[in-house]
Amino acid sequence: MFYLASFDPLVALIAVVTIFVIMVSFVLKKAKQPFIIGYIIIGIILGRTGLIQDGDLVHNLGELGIILLMFFIGMEINLPDLVNKWKVAILGTMMQVSLSVLLVIAMGYWFEWSLSRSVILGFVISLSSSAIVIKLLADKGILDTKVGQDVLSILLTQDIIIVPLLIVTSFLGGDTPSISSMVLMIAGGVFITFILAYIYFKREIKLPFSNGLEEDHELQVFVAILSCFGCALMTSLFGLSAALGAFIGGMIMHAGRSTDWIHDVLHSLRVIFVAFFFIGIGLQIDFSFIWENIREILFMLVLVYLTNHVINSVVLRLFGDSWREAIVGGSLLGQIGELSFLISLSAFNLGILQSYGYKFTISLISMTMIISPFWVALTEFVLRVFYRGDKFQLE
Repeated sequence: MFYLASFDPLVALIAVVTIFVIMVSFVLKKAKQPFIIGYIIIGIILGRTGLIQDGDLVHNLGELGIILLMFFIGMEINLPDLVNKWKVAILGTMMQVSLSVLLVIAMGYWFEWSLSRSVILGFVISLSSSAIVIKLLADKGILDTKVGQDVLSILLTQDIIIVPLLIVTSFLGGDTPSISSMVLMIAGGVFITFILAYIYFKREIKLPFSNGLEEDHELQVFVAILSCFGCALMTSLFGLSAALGAFIGGMIMHAGRSTDWIHDVLHSLRVIFVAFFFIGIGLQIDFSFIWENIREILFMLVLVYLTNHVINSVVLRLFGDSWREAIVGGSLLGQIGELSFLISLSAFNLGILQSYGYKFTISLISMTMIISPFWVALTEFVLRVFYRGDKFQLE
């Protein structure tokens, strides 16, 4: 027993998490479900059994996962193509977020919620999960279809607007930055706008370090890490989100045609640290709280899915998708996404959400993510029945 107690907590944490990931992954692979669901379930199990005592360590590792995730999302973005789809990407996303917020404000008026709480919950339900939806699109082979590309453009725009949503959250919580901080943030915004404009007009940029890295795999590791976390540090110095910096860094790497070797170098790190992020979410889920509030949570769960499904279906239909495509796209965007955890945590730290509201939100987000694949499957089944057995195919 003394020998076991002498193990380093980090070593024990990694070993325990790895064992559970391997076990759960076999089940999820058979069920064809995204691994993210498994990570949340692992966090729930570890939290209930008390096998993880240092939750702060898990959350700190998870923050690195979000930075890496945003970096990889940035590497998937072709800025000129995104600008060409600006109607569905920007107007569609703005409509979807605005309608979600207005709906929650109306509901909050009925339940006598504060305006700030209603706005925050509107932000939370309006963001979908890039990780889950992209996985589902790829598994179904519809990533390159029109509805797949439209859904992807909405997801990417949602990833971009997380930063202004977090800034609005800070203002609602009374965390008004000083004039010097505002000037610094504006300067950072101008600098980022300049970078994006440069990428858009140049289309392809020459990175200064690209020539000497083809065969030097060891140096590739450190250059890749610098590309991600260096850009994250840069935006942090401007008082902006580190995740935004990583996102911009990923877009720069895409424009520099350096995504292949960076993907190979950092992919394993992203898998590990993103897993810790969702495991950390699972650790926070309180089943006794869910059971005590099961009616309210189930009511909100159904309301969230119906709201997101209907709003996103209408948005996709308005921008050229057929009703069949739009309904499938709406089902894919029905869940609440991983970035909503950041808004919830920020609102909790600022006092906008109290303990009850925070636990309720975390439980709701996690349950929508777990249910997402089943909701999509149900939607496709209903469409098949409605179209009387016609071959279900999206183009």
